[in-house]
Amino acid sequence: MKRLSSIILLPLLLHSSCSNPQTDSPVKQQDEVSVRLTEAQFKNAGIKTGQLQPGTIHSTIQLKGRIDVPPQYTVSVSAPLGGYVKYTHLLPGMHVNKGDVLAVMEDIQYIQLQQDYLTGKAQLTLAESEYHRQTELNSGKAASDKVLEQARATCETQRILVRSLEEKLKLIGLDPSRIQSETISREIRLHAPITGIIAAANANTGKYVDPGEVVFELLDPRHTFLVLTAFEKDLPLLSPGQKLLAYSNTRSHKKYPCTIMMVGKNLSKDRATEVYCRFEQPDEGLLPGMFMNADVEVTTNVAFTLPEEAVVRFDQKNHVFIQTGERMYQMVAVHTGSSQGGLVEITDGGTLRQQTIVVRGAYHLLMALKNKGDE
Repeated sequence: MKRLSSIILLPLLLHSSCSNPQTDSPVKQQDEVSVRLTEAQFKNAGIKTGQLQPGTIHSTIQLKGRIDVPPQYTVSVSAPLGGYVKYTHLLPGMHVNKGDVLAVMEDIQYIQLQQDYLTGKAQLTLAESEYHRQTELNSGKAASDKVLEQARATCETQRILVRSLEEKLKLIGLDPSRIQSETISREIRLHAPITGIIAAANANTGKYVDPGEVVFELLDPRHTFLVLTAFEKDLPLLSPGQKLLAYSNTRSHKKYPCTIMMVGKNLSKDRATEVYCRFEQPDEGLLPGMFMNADVEVTTNVAFTLPEEAVVRFDQKNHVFIQTGERMYQMVAVHTGSSQGGLVEITDGGTLRQQTIVVRGAYHLLMALKNKGDE
């Protein structure tokens, strides 16, 4: 009976050992994240393995801004004395060269100013003649010193008057040396001070323009620059000489290389400042006022990297597959960082440095693992 009892108990002990949940659970967990391919599956998947590689990952920040023109290349044209617009043909967006006539103005003030100038010149000639005559008389004691001083003061006063009228004529675009009694005109011309495009035309034929009112605004599009808005948290990462790539919303595929010229020193109420950038290659398609985006390369980190296709997304986490045997692979969760140029940073890569990792075909392994779970 003792021998029979021993024979009966042995299967019971073996059954108890095999049904122990403490030894069954790990086998099940490992089985859930492991997959073994058949030879045919392996060939179709195109599996390729490798190891973590040290590489450089460049971090970038994205900024927004607009295209602008420096103040020295933006000009407002006005009529200092005001007047009526007799003729103009310009519209916003039209190109003009330096010296081109923007508009013809007319007003009675222009006639009066030329009249005053010619009259003042005639009176100056008379005052100078009288001063010279009094100087000769005074030298012979035929005239008093008081009369001579009065003649000198009259001559100097008239000279100042003529000189000021000359400057007024130059201010409205008239050459004093060409003004004669036969050439008095009621018209003046507004000329383009720079070569550029018309940004604004605020006058039409027949309109009266007040003194100092801006009639035209011109800008030189060859000297455009990029003004970006950067918030306080990004300022330590930006500095003059830094490179960036700018692009518009409508043509995001077209990248414009730029260099940071200056970073603003004053913060606005929303804790932001302006960053001024120069376009490396000016383009006629870059128009003032156009909104732009920019990717700024700010840091370079040495990190462990893998090709982006080596990382798969499963259960809201990133994973890679490591080879555990011949055509056998196990899925392992990883943490990723920045990505660039087809490479992705593995921030916890130290634990996988000696592992053989699937760098191509990871998605096929994930599908095979899912199909295995559905069986």
